[in-house]
Order: sequence, then structure tokens, then C-alpha cells
Amino acid sequence: MIDLMNINPGLWIILAGLVCALFPKTDGTHFIRKFFLVAAPVFAGWLIFQMHSIEPEYIRGVLNFAGIELTTLRIDGLSLVWGYLFCLAGLINGIYGLHEKCRITDSSALIYTGAAVAGVLAGDMITLFIFWEVTAISSVFLVWKGGEHAYAAGLRYLAIHVFSGVLLLAGAVMVAESRGGDFTFNFIGLNTPGGWLMMIAMGIKCGFPLLHNWMQDAYPKASITGTVILASFTTKFAIYALARGFEGVDILIWVGAIMTCFPVFFAVVENDLRRVLAYSLNNQLGFMVCGIGIGGALAMNGVVGQVFVHVIFKGLLFMSIGAVMYRTGTAKASELGGLFRSMPFTAVLCLIGAGSIAAFPLLAAFVTKAMILAAALEEHLWVPFAMMLFASAGVMEHSGIKVPHFTFFAHDSGRRVKEAPWNMLVAMTLAGILCIVLAWPWGGYELLYSLMPFEMEAYKPYTWDHVVFQLQLLFAAIFAFTLLKRYGVYPAERRSEIIDSDWLYRRLGLNMALWTSDMWDRLNMHVSRLQKRTIGKVGQKLYQMFSPAGAMSEAAPSGLPAVLTAGTLFVTLIVIYVLGS
Repeated sequence: MIDLMNINPGLWIILAGLVCALFPKTDGTHFIRKFFLVAAPVFAGWLIFQMHSIEPEYIRGVLNFAGIELTTLRIDGLSLVWGYLFCLAGLINGIYGLHEKCRITDSSALIYTGAAVAGVLAGDMITLFIFWEVTAISSVFLVWKGGEHAYAAGLRYLAIHVFSGVLLLAGAVMVAESRGGDFTFNFIGLNTPGGWLMMIAMGIKCGFPLLHNWMQDAYPKASITGTVILASFTTKFAIYALARGFEGVDILIWVGAIMTCFPVFFAVVENDLRRVLAYSLNNQLGFMVCGIGIGGALAMNGVVGQVFVHVIFKGLLFMSIGAVMYRTGTAKASELGGLFRSMPFTAVLCLIGAGSIAAFPLLAAFVTKAMILAAALEEHLWVPFAMMLFASAGVMEHSGIKVPHFTFFAHDSGRRVKEAPWNMLVAMTLAGILCIVLAWPWGGYELLYSLMPFEMEAYKPYTWDHVVFQLQLLFAAIFAFTLLKRYGVYPAERRSEIIDSDWLYRRLGLNMALWTSDMWDRLNMHVSRLQKRTIGKVGQKLYQMFSPAGAMSEAAPSGLPAVLTAGTLFVTLIVIYVLGS
């Protein structure tokens, strides 16, 4: 019999995805696939709960492969939270996608979810690398299902994530070499070149500055369901890896602080609301990266809590815009507006997600983001604190106000559509309830805090100072938005393409490559011409000298060639004799 307690729970979700891929595309198998889509994450979550109840630090699946010890299953205080979270996200995403009849989407979603769960439960760097790459390969199909414009974006997405995996593996080998062959995945640091390679690999997946563009490129081009699923796992998997391997590394403080700020400016002028949410995703990841750099119990608990609620409220926002796109066929702010009349439930749920990401009191991020800010203050990191404070107001502007405003309440686009399908409403309602319950001041946030992996002194988010300060910040952002709109200063929503740093390699870099290729072709052409002329002239001279009608034949005595041949043979024999002796 198979011992369930020795197998990484994520593998069962992957197996369910492979089974779904083998089912023929018929109406009967459609219901079986949807059952697996919902049941597999629940089963994996139940296994994680059972394993953790046996031992607080549960280590199983230890293998010896080619002299390397692999730990395929490790559940501790840190990986436990991510394991639960990814199973919960898999369940909500499965419900949201019940209307989908695409076998590829169902199987890819399950394999992607399972690889993310298995990856965060990996105890060594080789196992981590394997599932790191499986998440990339399985998720690219969700991008490609977005339509004709998604193919190139999917190729770019796949290339950069495979490259990230190559860096991760190279760094892991170098780190293990410095440890005497130990591949255990614990704190890594930046004391070795391998540590730098691994941090860059993780930075690609979580969107470090100048490495972030794959999100804004791929997420808006994926299918409606695919975008929701993509937003749940890849970046949070990378945050887990950073939290495990680079806690307290100072450079991450500044990297994270920059990440919180620069997406604000792009999101303000972006017209595609799914790209706005992709920039907002990058902004929120910055808070987590900054918290990892600060380190310590308070900051790390803030990171873990922020990751947990972020998957829920960011998923809720992507789901609400996805529902609008499903009914209207567009996610462009310039083409939407007034939809609260025909999609009222979706509008209310979107507002809950918007309030949660903006950290309104009684909503999700209010009880988690503040811990990271408080940790920055405790360490006297005034500049990063100010940058995160600015970013908090910015996220209120672009995700808390802009997304719901231009979708549901701005100028009436005249669209009258049906409400979102029932399964989408169920998934969004579940996420909305969690956004409220996990921040509820009477026992709700304490449930979230009970999952925290690090011991800390009792932190109380609902104090007068915190509530009043946060409301002042949020209402200042609302006032600024209203004032700018009133006087026509706020950027108008228009069809346009926002130039980001990817222009450096997608436009400038491409043009440089084409110019270099053209110059190389021209150089080869000139060298070829010169070569032909030189060889032609030399050949002509040799022919003139040694042909039967040439100068040598005319001027030399008839016996001279025989004498030269004999001399050459004599010299050759002497050389062979000397070398042979």
C-alpha cells in the first residue's frame, strides 16, 4: 500500500492534473475534471493538516540520489502557511473556472497548483528547482489560451522563467559546494556567488525592478481564468523562497522599497485594468520583499500575513475584472463604466477587494501590512518607511479607486450585460468573506495570527493611533483623486501602449540585434569579395608560373624538375630517419 504520509501532497494535485489531461474531451469527462479541480486541493490541504498534527516539523521522503540527499517533504512553521494558502487558492480558482470547458486549462491549472504546493514543501534545493521549473512549464499554457496575441507573450514568459530556473540550479550547486555537498534549503545569504545567483533567480519570479515586465506582458494576455490562477502562485512561491533563504539581507530592504513605488506611476496612466492590477501586484510584492530584508519576528510575520491575504484580495480583484471581461469582452477602462447597474454583485465584491488592498480598517491588509511598517519604524528605517507610506497611498489610488471607479461607476458606457456566472460569484463571495473575516477585530485576525510561523509579542492592529492614521492616509488619497478628476488633471483613460523598461530589450535591444546582424552580414560580404579577389590573383600567378605554357616551363632546363623532385625525396627520407631514431 502507498503510505500517504511519506508523499509530498502537491504530487497528488499534479497527478490529478495528468489524469485530467488524459480524459477525452466529452461532456461526461467535463464533470470529472471539475471534480478533480476542486477536490484535489482540498485533499492536499487535508494531508498537510494531518502531517503537521503528527509533528510540528514534519520531514519525510528522504532519498539518496547520485550521492545527493534529497528531502522531498518538509512541513514546518513557514512552509505550512504557504501550503494551506496554495490549497485554498486552488479551491477558489477551481470554483471560479467551473464554467470553463477547456481540458488544457483544467489540467494545467492542477499541475501548476500542485507544483507550487510541492515546491514550498521541498526541503532541498534540487527538489525546489524541479518544481520551480514545473510551475513555469505548466503555467505557460494558461497564457497561450489567451488567444492569438498571447503566443509571443507566452514564449517570452517561458524563456525568462526557464532562465530563472537555470540560475537557481547553478546557484544551488555553488552553494552546496561551499557547504561540502549539503543541498538542504535553509538560509543561504550572499556570502557566495551562488547565493547571488539564487537571489537573482528568485528576484526574476517575484518581479525585482527591471526584471518585472513579464507580469505586465503575460498576465493581461492570458485567458480570463488563467490570469486569476497565474496571480496566485508564481510570485508568492518566489516570496517563500526569499523568506526561507534570505531573511535579514539588507539589500532586499531597498529593492523592496523601490518595488513598492515605481509601479504606482505606471498604474495611474495604464488603460488595461488587468495590467493595472499586474502593476499593483508588483507594488504589493515590494512590501513583502522589504519585510524579508528587515527580518525579525514582527517583519516576517507581517510578510507571511501579507502573502496570505494578498492572494485572496488580489485574486478577488482579478476575478471581478475577469467577470466583467467575460460579459463585455474587454478590460479597457476607456470602454467600461456604469456596469454597477447590470453587475451589482460583482461591483460590491470588487469594492471589498479594493478596500482590502488599500488596507481599510475591517478589511484584510489592515491587519498585516502595518506589521511591516511597524518593523521598519522599530529599525529606524525612515526612508524605506516613507517610500512604503507613499506606496500605500498610491495603491489606494490605482487599485482602491481607479479599478472599481472606471469599471463600475465612471461615465456610462451604455453596456447592459448579465451578472457574472454563478460559479464566479461563489468564488468571489468566498474570497470577499475571507477578506472580512481575517480582519475582523473580534477574533478574526487572531485566527490569521495563529498561523504565523514566528513567535512575537502580542500585536494589536486595532489601536486608535493606527486606525486614525490609516484613515487619514486613505482619505487623503481619495481627496487627491477627487481633486485631480474635478480639475481635469488626472490622466485620461485612452487607448495607448505604456513604455516600460522592457522597451530596452524588446525594442531598443531588438533593433540593436538587427543592426548588429546587418553589419555582420555586410562584413562577411566584403570579406568574401576580398577573399575571392585574392585567391583569384594568386591562382592566376601560380598558373602563369607552373602551367605547361608558364614561365617555369619556358625558362627552366628539361632536367631541372627531375633534380628538384629527387632532392625533395632525399630531404624527406632524412627527416623520417631522424625522427624514427
